[in-house]
Amino acid sequence: MRLLLAEDEKELSNALVAVFKHNNYSVDAVYDGLDAYDYIIGAEYDGIILDIMMPGMDGITVLKRIRDKGIQTPVLLLTAKSQVEDRITGLDSGADDYLTKPFAMGELLARIRAMTRRKTEFAPNSLKVGNVTLDRERFVISTPEGGEQKLGNKEFQVLEMLMLNRNVLISTERLMEKIWGFDAEAEISVVWVYISYIRKKLTAVKADIEIKASRGVGYTLEVRE
Repeated sequence: MRLLLAEDEKELSNALVAVFKHNNYSVDAVYDGLDAYDYIIGAEYDGIILDIMMPGMDGITVLKRIRDKGIQTPVLLLTAKSQVEDRITGLDSGADDYLTKPFAMGELLARIRAMTRRKTEFAPNSLKVGNVTLDRERFVISTPEGGEQKLGNKEFQVLEMLMLNRNVLISTERLMEKIWGFDAEAEISVVWVYISYIRKKLTAVKADIEIKASRGVGYTLEVRE
């Protein structure tokens, strides 16, 4: 799951990015409202965290502009303001939730989980394709025939994306953008490396699904005939 974090306090931003990554989110971090707007327009996110008081463009203005463009990605506003009027303004502008600083990291994570669940109405704890079940809470794949294998963070995100788009060709560039993000230092070949890791774990659990490569284009998850 990919998040955009727009927070101009760099120490807080760095701390939040570390927490999000530890909890298996991919994160793009920006430090002003203009960059936040550009990133949101140019990419697809599962959730957006906007600080209200930012240079360039404040969070409320960013929110109003993306809603005017029809972008309905869930948005959580962060602010030092706690007045009821400010909360009302944020929610009336299209925010899904509102959190006042200082806040507990556990509460922030819970609110992000809640708002991203609402986006999809219901997100099951597990996905199943063929004989393979992906446990989205424990990051484990399993089959009745081959037991379990634990997935790393990026392995989990890649396989989850493929399972959610079964039989759909997903380009290498889209996997890179969605999971590693715009500012990733990794080369695009890293996608192939993680596909290789996942294939080995699918083999280990005796999976009847396979990841097929279209050379120079992308990957498709299919049930083996």
